[in-house]
Amino acid sequence: MPKTNNESNEFRLPDLAEGLEEADLIEWCVHPGQRVKEDDILAKMETAKALVDVPSPRAGVIAALHGAPGQTIKVGAPLVTYLDDAAEAAAAPVPAAAVAEPASEPSVDRPDAGSVVGALGASDDALPPPGKVLATPAVRRLARDLGVEIDQVAGTGIGGRVTAQDVEAAAGHAKPAPARQGGGNGSRHRPPPKAAEPAAARVPFRGVRKAIADHLRYSVSHAVHYTVMDEADVTALDHLRRKLVAASNEKISLLPFVAFAVCRVLTGSKQFARINSTVDDETEEIVQHRSVHLGIATDTEAGLMVPVIRNAHRLGALEMSRRIAELARVARERSLSPEQLSGSTFTISNFGSVGGRFGTPIINYPEAAILAVGRAREGVVVRNGMLGVGKLLPLSMSADHRVIDGATAATALARIIELLQSPEQLMPTGLEEAG
Repeated sequence: MPKTNNESNEFRLPDLAEGLEEADLIEWCVHPGQRVKEDDILAKMETAKALVDVPSPRAGVIAALHGAPGQTIKVGAPLVTYLDDAAEAAAAPVPAAAVAEPASEPSVDRPDAGSVVGALGASDDALPPPGKVLATPAVRRLARDLGVEIDQVAGTGIGGRVTAQDVEAAAGHAKPAPARQGGGNGSRHRPPPKAAEPAAARVPFRGVRKAIADHLRYSVSHAVHYTVMDEADVTALDHLRRKLVAASNEKISLLPFVAFAVCRVLTGSKQFARINSTVDDETEEIVQHRSVHLGIATDTEAGLMVPVIRNAHRLGALEMSRRIAELARVARERSLSPEQLSGSTFTISNFGSVGGRFGTPIINYPEAAILAVGRAREGVVVRNGMLGVGKLLPLSMSADHRVIDGATAATALARIIELLQSPEQLMPTGLEEAG
C-alpha cells in the first residue's frame, strides 16, 4: 500500500489488488475534521475479489472525503484530502458538508436519506425550484418505476421531503398515513393512485458480481465448451466416509474424495496432462502444468469465488477436507488474499451441496476443464449382474474442445469414477499424507 502521493494533502485510491482498476466504497471509517494516525483505517472497499481495509498513508486531519457508500471509485481518483500544515495548526472540526457529493446515484434498495436526521448533504438543504418537491434521486427513480407523479405526492420527511415510503403509499404498495380530521379549505385532496405494476429492482453490476459476469462472458466467448456426464456408485466410499467421520470427529463430505481422485487422475498419466492445463491467448500456447493447483468454487453472499489449494496433488483426503473447509470459511468472510484467488489449473464446482444432479459448468478460464459435482442420491445400481440400491454421485465435466478431445475428457471422467467406486485405491495411505 503506497504511503505517499504527488500531492501531499491528497490521498488517491491505490491498486488494492493486482491490476484492478476500481473498487466500490462500502463505508467510511472516518469523518471530516477527525485527526487520524498513520495506518488508521479510512474506509472499507470492495474489489472484484475481496473486502479491503484502506489505511491512512499519513497522520493528519481529514479535510474532505471524496465519495459516498455505494459509489465506484477508480484507482488513482482522489479518496481523502488532508488539511495542509497551516490549516491543520488552527484546525476546527470540519462540517459534514465537506464530504464530496457522489458522482452516481445510490441504489434504490439503500435506506432513504430523506428520513434520517443528519444525513442530508449540502445541496439537499436548498429549497427546490417552484413546483418541484424535495426528493433524493433514488426516490425519484423509484417513483418513475412505479408510475407515480412525484410532484403530486405529499412528503412526510424532514421539511416536506418525499420519502420512498411516501412513493410506495401513493402507488398502493403501502398504507398511507391516516388523513387528518376536519378537512376544511386547507385540506389537500388527491385522486386515488393509479394501479401500478410491482416495482422492478435494478441492481448494478459491481464488485464480485461484475467480476464474475466479465469472467464468465470471456470464457464463453473464447473456450469451445462441451460437457460429458456420468454417475459414480459411491456406496462403499460413503460407508468409509462415515467411519472416518466417527473416528476423526470431523465433518467430512464426499467432495475431498472427489478432489483427491481428480488429482490422482491429472497427475497419474500423460494421457490426461492436457486436462490440467491453461491457455495463453497472447502467445497462442497450451501450458501443461505438472502441479495441480485446485480451484474450489465457493458460494458466498457476495457471489461465486474460487479460492485455490496449491499443490493439491500432494494432499491426502483428510487434509484436503480441512483445506477446503478453511478456504470456504475465509472466502465467506471476504478475507481471501489475491494470491489465494489466482493461479488455479483445474476447478471443481460442488453445486450438489445446494441441489441439482447434472449441469453444464462454465470453464474457469484460462483453465481447460472443470468438474461439477451434483447431489448424491439413492438409486438403482447393478453389481455382479444383480440389481440393488446404492448411492449415486452425478458428475459433469466441461472442457475446452480446442485443447481437450472428447474421448480424453470422457476417459478421464471414467477414471475418476473408477477411483471413487474403489475406495481402497484412495485409502488409507492418502489420509496420512499432510502435503
